[in-house]
Amino acid sequence: MRRYIDGFTMLLLGAIVLAAFVPARGDAADMMGVAGQVAVALLFFIHGAALSRASVLTGAAHWRLHLFIFAITFVCFPLVVLPISGLAPVWIPPELALGFLYLGALPSAVSSSIAFTAMAGGNVPAAVCSAAASNVFGMMMTPFLLILLAQTAGGDAFAVGDALRDIVVQLLLPFAAGQAIRPWVAGFMDRHEALSSRYDQAVILLIVYAAFSKSVASGLWQDLPLAAIVLAIGLCAALLAVMIGIAMGLSRRLGFNLADETAAVFCGSKKSLASGLPMANVLFAGNPALGMIVLPIMVYNQIQIVVGALLAKTYAKRLRRQAAKEQDA
Repeated sequence: MRRYIDGFTMLLLGAIVLAAFVPARGDAADMMGVAGQVAVALLFFIHGAALSRASVLTGAAHWRLHLFIFAITFVCFPLVVLPISGLAPVWIPPELALGFLYLGALPSAVSSSIAFTAMAGGNVPAAVCSAAASNVFGMMMTPFLLILLAQTAGGDAFAVGDALRDIVVQLLLPFAAGQAIRPWVAGFMDRHEALSSRYDQAVILLIVYAAFSKSVASGLWQDLPLAAIVLAIGLCAALLAVMIGIAMGLSRRLGFNLADETAAVFCGSKKSLASGLPMANVLFAGNPALGMIVLPIMVYNQIQIVVGALLAKTYAKRLRRQAAKEQDA
């Protein structure tokens, strides 16, 4: 385990501890939200400027990988969480079981999926396209998928236009702007790849602190029974392990290379807290058990960030070894 305890891992754990004892509240939380939006937009701008036009076109054209990630997110994941509903009401509260079904219906996380894929040295262009597409289609699919899974209505209440606007403004336009200035900054970006990697890590730290702050400030841990929290943590950890295993196994079985596998694992196994909480406020408006319903996505989001950071380091080493072997050959 010692080889995993480096500076970034310690910073990651430090962000969690800081959020637990000094969470962002009130105006500070609002400022953190704005900072997160700006940071994610700048992240996409930097990746747009750093990636060659040919690599972006190659990533966008990799339709087999995109379909595979889409199937992992919206087919495999819901099927995996479906049996959890059978544990209610004897083993888990019905509201918690509904929360897991809701987790399965959500789109992939965008910023952390891209950042972890970039940290690992995987197929970033494909990850950008897949994560963005997952959120565009997911905002429309999630309500209907949840209806299919849990007989829950309310799909027409979502502000799909606002969601599409946010995807375009915060993700696609910054990426396109970065691509537009690529001819003038290509040399600088190529010479300073380490700066992009450090910024990826900084965005992840911001995401970790903001996510943990939100859960602590909302009183989630005080309002729910301890047994429900412990059980949710165990189920979320097991679910993440299963989904990572499925993504890895199917990627290799379908013949994807290691860089593509990296993108598939991070995009396919993650779920979006940023999309999940606002949608929950609409789907379950007025439900007194909202805290229990959103517990799985909040816990899963925090586990996936910690595990993702460690997994990205492992993939980075494997990809470096692979590149070294190819150069020697």
